[in-house]
Amino acid sequence: MDARRARLRTRTGAVVVLVLVALGCAVLVSAVTRGAPASEVARQEPETSATAFGGAAIFVHVLGAVEHPGLYELREGDRAVDAVAAAGGFLDTADQAQLNLARFVVDGEQISVPVVGETTVSAPGLTAQGLVNINTADAAALETLPRVGPAMAARIIAWREANGRFTAVEDLMNVSGIGDRTFEGLKDLVTV
Repeated sequence: MDARRARLRTRTGAVVVLVLVALGCAVLVSAVTRGAPASEVARQEPETSATAFGGAAIFVHVLGAVEHPGLYELREGDRAVDAVAAAGGFLDTADQAQLNLARFVVDGEQISVPVVGETTVSAPGLTAQGLVNINTADAAALETLPRVGPAMAARIIAWREANGRFTAVEDLMNVSGIGDRTFEGLKDLVTV
């Protein structure tokens, strides 16, 4: 009887170990495939893409002082810290203070991590040419535009969240409070 119990315990233990090993392998595979460069994403099976983790897939271009600059597939709701992590983390020369790691990233965004001593555009949504990208700008960047105060910036962001990305600068005219006159003052200062 004792020998029979010992065999039953051994079998039960073996099953538990196999289940734990399989679970560990599944976690490892999902950790490795999350945030993979776009060139590797194409080779992944659909169930390991970002959409399987609960959010819609978005693509973010990370460059500058990171280990592996490139295009990364993330998911809606991810933050700048997730994009940097997907790119292998900061280099020792990175100026981490110039990047708000807590802000949410958006599809099509480019994140440039500067090296210490390099100056970059400080607000999300501002391009190197000084234009405000109405698809990625936060309220502070939008408020740098003429005739755009906190209320108008909030309406632009609300429209973007409700309707998706602006496809053309002219889409700003769909935002409540932006008429022909206001649009004329904005059209040469913004981009999509």
